[in-house]
Amino acid sequence: MIKKPNVNASIITHDTDKLAAPTGNLYESIVVISKRARQISVNLKEELNGKLAEFATTVDNLEEVFENREQIEISKFYERMPKPTILATDEFINEEVMHRRVENTEE
Repeated sequence: MIKKPNVNASIITHDTDKLAAPTGNLYESIVVISKRARQISVNLKEELNGKLAEFATTVDNLEEVFENREQIEISKFYERMPKPTILATDEFINEEVMHRRVENTEE
């Protein structure tokens, strides 16, 4: 589970020079952040689906569908979490993301 309690969930402005510093190129940094955000998003989605699958029923009767308090709390927890892009940007700024450039060796 990805938990970052010290990450601010609101949007903040970042210095573009600090974002560009690790890679030497702002656009390359954005690509690294976006790929990491996609990884975080997939992991969170799989984790949420796994937890909600415990509550799934095979019965399609509307009378048997009821509000499950635990299911609602799990959903609210994931809704309150910072967005994957915020988490990925924070990881990138704190140098917690490993990245490398693949060189083309065409001759």
